[in-house]
Amino acid sequence: MSDFSDCFLLVFGQLAVGGLFGLAVPPFALLERGFYKSTAAVFVGCAMLFVAGKVTLLLRTGEASAARLAELGVWTLFTLTATVYLASLWGDARRRRAYVLALGLGVAALAVSASLRRLAPFLSPATVLFPLSFLTSALVLGAVATGLSLGHWYLIDLGLSIEPLRRLFRYFVIVVLVHLAVLTATLVIMALAPGPGTAAVATLWRDHALLLTLRFVLGPLAALGLGYLIHRTLEIPQTMAATGLFYIAILAVMVGELLGRLILFRTALPL
Repeated sequence: MSDFSDCFLLVFGQLAVGGLFGLAVPPFALLERGFYKSTAAVFVGCAMLFVAGKVTLLLRTGEASAARLAELGVWTLFTLTATVYLASLWGDARRRRAYVLALGLGVAALAVSASLRRLAPFLSPATVLFPLSFLTSALVLGAVATGLSLGHWYLIDLGLSIEPLRRLFRYFVIVVLVHLAVLTATLVIMALAPGPGTAAVATLWRDHALLLTLRFVLGPLAALGLGYLIHRTLEIPQTMAATGLFYIAILAVMVGELLGRLILFRTALPL
């Protein structure tokens, strides 16, 4: 399989999983179903694109190993379950069950994808750090995308309380901080723990120091700076200005994650 394409394709899968997590943050009773239908449809579409891309890469390269087929199987189950959840939004039958199952399968799919890229043996810090990094990346992508979608919903529901957007904003800041901590811990622990991770970190420092700096500065640090501006606009309150800042924030998050996938491709480190 083309490792380069596979690394960047992962962003679509992470956005789908993280987006479903983000949908749980706004209070369901205060928002119309239309918000959940339209936003969930975007995330399900991302999951479908991810699965279609994985199938295309497998067919193109012919590397259909058991591990790769298992990974594709878990992601396919996640996509199907997420689709069932989307369909259930037009009613109430099986909605909660489908949502919880989709979240569980999404986390499992990220863990499987992370395990295929693990540098160290099973009994090593990488067994925890790789899936955790994949998951927190997904949460950040999902949080900022859901925040942008909710900001636009205020153009439709003019009487909507600002509290759902504030709650989603707080969630966004928390997951960015957690993700930043996980990235830092991954870098430090992989450098100190014995094994191939030490050599990978050394290569990263020696050959890709600028790339690593940009990954942090243009990604989570820029997102936190924009988070402060969003906080100030929500204090006014001004939802449209906050939505505009979410536009810039999603660019910062996406740039950071794409740089992280480039680091993953070049060094196999999940940053």
